[in-house]
Amino acid sequence: MNWNFKELLPEDFAPDSRVWVYQSSRLFTMGEALQLEDLLNHFAANWKSHGTPVKGFGTLFFGQFIILMADESATGVSGCSTDSSVRLIKDIEGIFKVHMFDRLNLAFVIKDKVQLLPQSQVKYALENKFIDENTIFFNNVVQTKEELENNWMLPLKESWLGKRVLPAKTEG
Repeated sequence: MNWNFKELLPEDFAPDSRVWVYQSSRLFTMGEALQLEDLLNHFAANWKSHGTPVKGFGTLFFGQFIILMADESATGVSGCSTDSSVRLIKDIEGIFKVHMFDRLNLAFVIKDKVQLLPQSQVKYALENKFIDENTIFFNNVVQTKEELENNWMLPLKESWLGKRVLPAKTEG
């Protein structure tokens, strides 16, 4: 799989544009992905904050991650406009029968595919060498375009999760 997603991000959005990453509980089919892209494009084109258009972007990456982005350099995103994006994701859950808010299922690149692993199983996966410190981890807590570009997909050892589950390195 081609993991280079950065070239698909809008170039005209500021580095501090707000980002929300939603991870699906399963891969979307090709037909679902096409339908989903239409929903996301329609939402982004009509996203408003207190009646003012939001410079928005929405897409599906790797068949499993919905990325929403708002460039607030023109219009700030209010609570109501954030709520509308959450409603969209909840609608997607209903339409496609997926879970989009499960933060305890973590995503890794294993054998060139996105694989989900319950957080409670990460240590077991490490001990049994299903993953290691260099396994690519999807850090879905990124909050800006710049963080998305630089810290979304990173080796486990460089992530917040790695600090929790990997043995501490001793200086010698």
